This record gives sequence, structure tokens and C-alpha cells, in this order.
Amino acid sequence: MNYPNIVKGSFINRPNRFIAYVQILSGDGEEKTVICHVKNTGRCKELLLPGVTVLLQYHPEASVLGRKTEYSLIGVYKKREEDTLLINMDSQAPNLAAYEWILGSESVCDVKREVTYGQSRFDLAFQLIGKDESGCVTRTPAFMEVKGVTLENNNHALFPDAPTIRGIKHIEELIHAKNDGYEAYLLFVIQMKGMTGFSPNEETQPEFKEALKKALAAGVHVLAYDCQITENSMIVDQPVPLNLD
Repeated sequence: MNYPNIVKGSFINRPNRFIAYVQILSGDGEEKTVICHVKNTGRCKELLLPGVTVLLQYHPEASVLGRKTEYSLIGVYKKREEDTLLINMDSQAPNLAAYEWILGSESVCDVKREVTYGQSRFDLAFQLIGKDESGCVTRTPAFMEVKGVTLENNNHALFPDAPTIRGIKHIEELIHAKNDGYEAYLLFVIQMKGMTGFSPNEETQPEFKEALKKALAAGVHVLAYDCQITENSMIVDQPVPLNLD
């Protein structure tokens, strides 16, 4: 997935979950402060610190579309002791990136987005293509729920960054789908590169870790993949080891 019209800025503050103030350079080289829509309603306190470099997407058609802001905050350079890590923090990006990724697989077909099942709406539904013992082509229905990951500690990705009752509910629905004969997948899209592993954030929500263990025991496929990140793109890339210890 790609972002046109990317602008760099310096983060000032975030008065609420939905907007932030960022300082950028105008076309004539003058500094100005702009109001941005934050495309992530999570806390992100470890990312959005005063003075950090952030990435904004400029929307030249904002007034035509009735947008309240001309800019969306979609990425941040996280300062670490040894380096600076580029993180995509657009909470809408993982679903689209996962959709593009799964479309590239030869073992799936009939991919659909936002499909209702039970009391939940899963991000993706598709048919798994295989062969039975006689060599005949088979198709097995499957669901996938996608979670974006922006929290890391010492090159280890963690989810969630805040308690999520909704996330546990999705896991429970995936277990129900598996018991009903569907294949079920939980995909963690790590919105950065260079992670050595992925774990549920037990310190923040131990119940999520227990739900994840229950899902694995029920046969739900739990996957974690990192992404190739640039200032104007994000592509699902390589698997990252899952660590539940």
C-alpha cells in the first residue's frame, strides 16, 4: 500500500485521541503549525513524544471531501538508544496490507473483506485451495482477523499496547469458527522492521495471552509478520517468531 503526498514534521502535542499538532515547513520555507488527524486511537505514548519526527499525509482535496483536517499522521521515527526506528502507526494500514498480501497467494481464492460471522466481523474471508488424497481440488472456507502492532521493546514486538476486550472477543469468535469447521487465522501485522520476536503483552493484559493460548490449542493459526516500511509505503514481508513464554 502506498501513501501519496508525504510531508515530514515535528510533533508538538496531542490534545485528544483524534488530533495532533505538528510543525512543518510550508511551501515557501516558513515553519507553520498544522492540525492533523491521528490515524490511530491507541495511546501511543511511547511514540508521540514532543520533538520526534513524524510523517503526515497531505490531502489536497480535503475541503472538497469535507475533511476537517488537511493532514493525517501516519508514521513516526522512534528514537532509541542505539538508532531510530521507522514505525507506521496508521491503524487502517494492516488490514489493507494483509489483503494485498493474501491476494498474492496461489493457495487462496475468493478473498473478501469485512465479513460478518456470529457476533463479530472478521477482516478477511477466503477459500483455501488444496487437494485430497485422490488429487481432487478442495476448497476450505477460512476467516482471518488482523491486528496491527506498533509497540516494541528491544526489538521485540508486543500486542496490545492497551487492554482490548474487543480483541479477546475476536479470538473467541475465531475459536468458534474453527469448531464450526472453518480454518481460522489471527495475523499480527508488525508495522516495522527488524523485530526478533513477537509476544502478547502480558504486563498490559494477561487475559489476552491466555486467550491466545486457548486459540492455539483449538487449532487457530496464529501468525506474526513484519513489514517493509518506507515513508510512503508498507508491505507485509517476513514471519516473526511467536513467543508465549
